[in-house]
Amino acid sequence: MRSLLLSLVAALALLSTAAAQTPAAPAPAPTEEEVAVLKTTLGTMVLRFYEKDAPLTTANFKKLVREGWYDGRPFYRVVKGHVIQAGDGDGGGKTVKSEVNNHLHVPGAVGLARENNPDSGSTEFYICLAPRPHLDGKYTVFGQLIEGMDVLEKIGNVDVTMNYVGSVAFHEPKTPVLIEKASIEKRVLTP
Repeated sequence: MRSLLLSLVAALALLSTAAAQTPAAPAPAPTEEEVAVLKTTLGTMVLRFYEKDAPLTTANFKKLVREGWYDGRPFYRVVKGHVIQAGDGDGGGKTVKSEVNNHLHVPGAVGLARENNPDSGSTEFYICLAPRPHLDGKYTVFGQLIEGMDVLEKIGNVDVTMNYVGSVAFHEPKTPVLIEKASIEKRVLTP
């Protein structure tokens, strides 16, 4: 019995040594990606795109940014604990087919706003201030804030005039918060 126990201990020690010597999987290599940089009157935010999961939405957003469409536009909707929203429903961009995906509405998630028709998104985007699980699987999440969470919080805490359209809150900042300049830049990011 003693020799069986010693053999078992020796086998466990050997397995433990082998496991310790097994190299860890290499960390994913950084890649160069395009990001959106939103310089606002309250600071700068940078968002990373989910291009593989929302290629049409991402392409439309990048096109609008490159054309200067968002420059000077306000975050016209700020609902504390929910979202900040910018853009315009005037059709400034083409409508985009819905690309609902598995990305969750977590703080800093960037989604495409739309009307009742899932394929009606165009220029309006929102950034989540808090987890919004009731939006998961209903709207296209096409990016995530990677810098400027403090700026997002500042915008989310501005004083607003409370307005409702039906049951939807369209709280407008009392002092406009503008996107002074939106740009697309290349950055080296870790997956």
